[in-house]
Amino acid sequence: MMPSAPSSTAQPAANQFPSSSTFAAFRHRDYRLYQVARFLVIVGLEMQSVAVAWQVYEITRRPLDLGYVGLVQFMPGILLSLIVGHTADRFDRRRIMLTCFFAYMSCAVLLFLYTTRGVRPLTVMPIFGILLLLGVSRAFSAPTSQALMPALVPESDFQNAVAWSSSIFQFSTITGPAVAGVIYAIGKTPAPVYATSAVLFVCGILLTAGMHVRTGRMEQRAASVETMLAGFRYVWQQKILLGSISLDLFAVLLGGAVALLPVYADEILHVGPRGLGLMRSAPAVGAALMGLLLAYRPLRKKAGIVMFACVTMFGVTTIVFGLSRSFWLSLVMLFALGAVDMVSVIIRGTLVQLNTPPEMRGRVSAVNMLFIGASNEFGQFESGVTAQWLGAVRAVVFGGIGTLVVVGVWMWKFPELRRVEELKGKA
Repeated sequence: MMPSAPSSTAQPAANQFPSSSTFAAFRHRDYRLYQVARFLVIVGLEMQSVAVAWQVYEITRRPLDLGYVGLVQFMPGILLSLIVGHTADRFDRRRIMLTCFFAYMSCAVLLFLYTTRGVRPLTVMPIFGILLLLGVSRAFSAPTSQALMPALVPESDFQNAVAWSSSIFQFSTITGPAVAGVIYAIGKTPAPVYATSAVLFVCGILLTAGMHVRTGRMEQRAASVETMLAGFRYVWQQKILLGSISLDLFAVLLGGAVALLPVYADEILHVGPRGLGLMRSAPAVGAALMGLLLAYRPLRKKAGIVMFACVTMFGVTTIVFGLSRSFWLSLVMLFALGAVDMVSVIIRGTLVQLNTPPEMRGRVSAVNMLFIGASNEFGQFESGVTAQWLGAVRAVVFGGIGTLVVVGVWMWKFPELRRVEELKGKA
């Protein structure tokens, strides 16, 4: 492996964005490059996600298969959770991200080739096989990306960096579904969507390759079961981290309305693929604007109480969305859902990275992403199964009620999280 080299953050560009500025994180070259690369890559992934969901539903007409789309992408994260975090702490994190972006490009090409040249009629099993490979890539990239972030900016700019990173993520999830919906509707096939995604992944590869940062090997101990389990053990011992991560797990697991948006777009609101694109984008719009607000006015106090309040609002907006028969009311609720979720994302992301030793950030990030993956991909599977049994509306409403129950239980079980005031690392 290459020896560790100083991060490009060591010498920020002079006279650009003072440290107190809303744009403080952008003083650092590698941070700028990586955020542009992330934006393009996530746009590509979101475009793929919309195209795959609509294509699978067109083939089978079963909500349960939308659940399988999430399951096959989530399972690699579960099965590889001990390996991916350890990998991020033992190998250069920039190189890992390059490898993952290349794998994303390969998946886009495979989806394009199957859609255009596959044996007719198309079936979902080859698509699930490609999504499994995509899930393996995401299992490695997600914790590595989180662990890489502190190497791009100093701690004084880290909350600002998290806020901007989260906003950029959301802007990409706004752009991706909206563009995918238009391309799909015009082309009447997902093939152009997959081709565009592949081009975006290539751009992400080139930008990431241009970064100067080299994290090198952080964990110096030999690989063993003990070192692989260190991330789980550390999170279990740090109740603030355990509470914040598990709160997100169960709240989003139960309140996963987004997974059923194709059903709402087709059978309940009758708005088609363009409406689906807008609904997929609405939570991201709310989250992006909230992220910009928090970059300008960062949280100063009562972070724990704010987090619980926002998860409560997440449950309420989920219930209202589930009952809505108005497309515009549904968009407003999805917008609000994304906005309040962004607050808890920034709080959790800052707590996890600043309260974790650098040599363990890969493994702790792997635990964090495992929980997030469970709340998103496995939550998508749970929503699909529940909708198959109870119907989409009841599944969403009951999920929102479950989220409110989780908030009450977690406020009682994790008083340390409730008492968090400022977002900062350990003294």
